Amino acid sequence: MKCLFPAGARSSGLLFLLSLSACDLAPAYQPPDLELPTHWQGKGPFKEAQPADTAVRPGWWKLYHDPLLNRIEEEATASNADLQAAAERFVQARDMIMGAQSQLFPQVGIGFGASNNKRSVHRLFNSPADPIHDSDETFAGLVSWEPDIWSAIRNKTRAELNFAEQRAAEYASAQLSLQSQIAWDYFALRGLDAQDAIYKQSIAYYQQSLNIIKERLSGLVSPKLDVARAENLLYSTQAEELDIQAQRQVMEHAIAILANTAPSAFHIPPANTLHTSIPKIPTRVPSDLLQRRPDIASAERKMAQANRIIGIARAAFYPNVSIRVDGGFTDSGLNLFKVANSLWAYGADVTLPIFDGGLRRADLQQSLSAYRETTDNYRSTVLNAFREVEDGLSRTNRLSAEVKKQHAAVTAASETQTMTMDLYKGGLNTSLDVITAQVNTLTARIREVQIQMQLLQVSTELIRALGGGWDKSNLPEQREMQAFGIFQVDNLDKPPPAGGIDVQTDPQANSDLTRPISQQSKAGH
Repeated sequence: MKCLFPAGARSSGLLFLLSLSACDLAPAYQPPDLELPTHWQGKGPFKEAQPADTAVRPGWWKLYHDPLLNRIEEEATASNADLQAAAERFVQARDMIMGAQSQLFPQVGIGFGASNNKRSVHRLFNSPADPIHDSDETFAGLVSWEPDIWSAIRNKTRAELNFAEQRAAEYASAQLSLQSQIAWDYFALRGLDAQDAIYKQSIAYYQQSLNIIKERLSGLVSPKLDVARAENLLYSTQAEELDIQAQRQVMEHAIAILANTAPSAFHIPPANTLHTSIPKIPTRVPSDLLQRRPDIASAERKMAQANRIIGIARAAFYPNVSIRVDGGFTDSGLNLFKVANSLWAYGADVTLPIFDGGLRRADLQQSLSAYRETTDNYRSTVLNAFREVEDGLSRTNRLSAEVKKQHAAVTAASETQTMTMDLYKGGLNTSLDVITAQVNTLTARIREVQIQMQLLQVSTELIRALGGGWDKSNLPEQREMQAFGIFQVDNLDKPPPAGGIDVQTDPQANSDLTRPISQQSKAGH
């Protein structure tokens, strides 16, 4: 048990109330002291941070220098429905703080009542002097207060405060996930664009080859089998291009939903090439990840909340004191507010359950177990974060090397395709060799684009794993958490923003689902 006493006036009413004298039965809170590695094992296109380097900053997608991607990210961050729902959950958590805090104040109420009564003339023991009609008027007030001697109410308020901080971290995590998903889908779409462009080039080349073979057939230089082989390659490639175009449309629809736009009204202009500009971003020491990941901050705040609940469970073992004062006026006539008609009562109750069948012990044991569960989840969250970073470093490293090797393979396949066709024209090669070289070239080119696309996607995943520019200091401060003043009666539709998290109260603000991003930004890629 530890008893706290005020250290002086505070600027926030919430902070002041939490600092008033009381015996706090919650354990001293300290996050687990985890032993962490001193460096990352994996290597990637990122560099180790130097003292002068800065971490990834918010708006990290701008590092890819794509104006249309920037526009989509900004639109989605401002209007995505799932993200706005996460902001509303944060607002609700702030109101829960106010609800818990309200129990620290005296509860005051007033009441007024009046009645007109008629008695039966045939009732038993009815005296002739008793009036048949009478009236009664009452005006009374009630004040009750529960001194928070064992900090049960304060710990509940602190627990709700920790829960609101958890919600703020969850909002940041949802925002980062949304931004990362948009970038991932966008690069997938651009990869499909590049593949479609390659298929169009190959189809045009195969059509030229088919024309050459038909000319040789008409000159009785090549058999009809060569024509059938060339037509098979042409038509099957055209079918594969249609599949790529279908995948592109589906991916465009997915991006539209994230950007709060109906798919039928959303269009991203196609691009013929895929730009693989991977940013060089410093990777800090592993221990810094505990401050950079919103999901880790959420798990840590959940631990703090569970720690406060232990204090609430312990307070149930101590006496509970409540004080009440009643007062008012009552009269059977019109002279209600006379001193002679006044009434009042005051008193105090002290209660302590003697036997409850183990209820309080069960609550305490459950709260202790729940706290240990949060520590296990926290450790698991940290380990998973480290895994994601190491995976990202390893994959970007391997894919960067793979891109170079595949590009060399494309160069060799293209040369083989050209030389094979030249030999075929001179009658020194078969059509089967030509088709094999053409298939190998198309496969190599498509594979190169796929690897480049994966490298871009993995780089966005690595940035997300590193926190995407978020920092634990971005969590709202306690003085921001108070959703309204205790005497405030207006402007209650929403609280002021906290930690940069705001909500939109106008239901029509994001109701237009027909705004295509392509009309807002003429830049294709």
